[in-house]
Amino acid sequence: MRKNYQSAIYFIFILFTSCGAFFNQPFSTSKARIGENTSSESILKGILPVEEMVVGVYKFRDQTGQYKLIESGSSFSTAVTQGGTSILLKSLEESKWFTPIERENIGNLLNERQIIRSTRQEYAANSEDKQITNLPPLLFAGIILEGGVVSYDSNIITGGAGARYFGAGGSTEYREDRITVYLRAVSTSSGQILKNVYVSKTILSQGISANLFRYVSLRRLLEVETGVTQNEPAQLAVKEAIDKAVENLIVEGIIDGLWMPQGGQEVVDSIKVKYQKELEEANSTVLYDRKLEDRRGKFALSASGGSAFIAGDYSNPVANVSTNSSLKIFFKKSNFNLNMGLGYLKLENEGAFKDQFLTVDLNLEYTVLPYDNFTPFLYAGVGGSTSSWKITDTALPKFQYGLGFEYLPVNNIGIKIFGEQNIMFSDELDGVVSGKRDDYFWRLGIGLNYYLGKPYKKVKSVIFE
Repeated sequence: MRKNYQSAIYFIFILFTSCGAFFNQPFSTSKARIGENTSSESILKGILPVEEMVVGVYKFRDQTGQYKLIESGSSFSTAVTQGGTSILLKSLEESKWFTPIERENIGNLLNERQIIRSTRQEYAANSEDKQITNLPPLLFAGIILEGGVVSYDSNIITGGAGARYFGAGGSTEYREDRITVYLRAVSTSSGQILKNVYVSKTILSQGISANLFRYVSLRRLLEVETGVTQNEPAQLAVKEAIDKAVENLIVEGIIDGLWMPQGGQEVVDSIKVKYQKELEEANSTVLYDRKLEDRRGKFALSASGGSAFIAGDYSNPVANVSTNSSLKIFFKKSNFNLNMGLGYLKLENEGAFKDQFLTVDLNLEYTVLPYDNFTPFLYAGVGGSTSSWKITDTALPKFQYGLGFEYLPVNNIGIKIFGEQNIMFSDELDGVVSGKRDDYFWRLGIGLNYYLGKPYKKVKSVIFE
């Protein structure tokens, strides 16, 4: 009976935590509704043009030729919507900066105008009033917008996690795709490409499942399973990317003086500042939304504490206290820094050996991801150790190497964990010379780095590392 209660409690816990989206399942059909809005953040919010520009769009379509990815077999459904022109026209209308005119199906428009003209001519011929009312001329576009969806990359990131214990378990999976949109403005009077922008947008798919498979009695088997999958609509991703491309086209055109907003130069300067900030953030963000920043200074003060234990000629080593402080000096235009440290530790073998040591270290350290807030690092160097606080004693030389991870919750302050092996060049660390192997000891610890000064390196616009 107790096992039954445990199983029921586990299932309810999974249902309310990992499968919260379970309660949003559709159980009935829904009515048609106005289309969903995309992101509302915009540099141009509340800013209107001096005069709307007449633009024509002949086609803005999927240029990838990508078919929809399925588990097995083949599919002739495209991964990207084929209605890019309609989406772009809607974005142009919503921007309130452009007056879009019909060009995608211009043949239909001309045929209908011809029918109207013929009908009026026939009516005028049979009427006492012989005057023919001509149709007003068509608007012509000063700018043509071209481009399309140029790439659709499937599964740029896939992954998941899961666990199972005695027939009860849960798992989660995710997949991320990516689309890229190019948009350019072409002058109809000269054919010059006035502006060319591109925008990318990721498409996220997630799945969560939980299950229980357990014998509740000798002949009774309980099996429970639940789950939910959530996929970001590709059409909304295309719409958001096109909206952003139209916004960037307008903003860059304002900065270059191609068109003017209401409010004059003061509004232009405000747009420049906002766009420059967004551009710097975009240039410091690489693939997979990794945000790169100048987080670390030229120097760092470091303090750490942890445990140390010896591997010498005695058995039964005991973990004991270890502390260390150091100064880091970073090299210009390099991931390396010089690390000079002073440490204190106790080494002990149960019932056989116990002593205190001072250590001096000089290490060359390599930071793998200097612009990220989480990075592994590794180091190696030489140093010395002297025992029993007797500084006048002969220091024993050593070689040390280690690796660890650092996380910066805020810029210039890092939390690190590390592991280090110190290999002595002699067998005298524990006072006993025995065998062919030299003594060594381990350090495991956690510490804090405080960075000073402006960094040497600056984040640059990069696509791949």
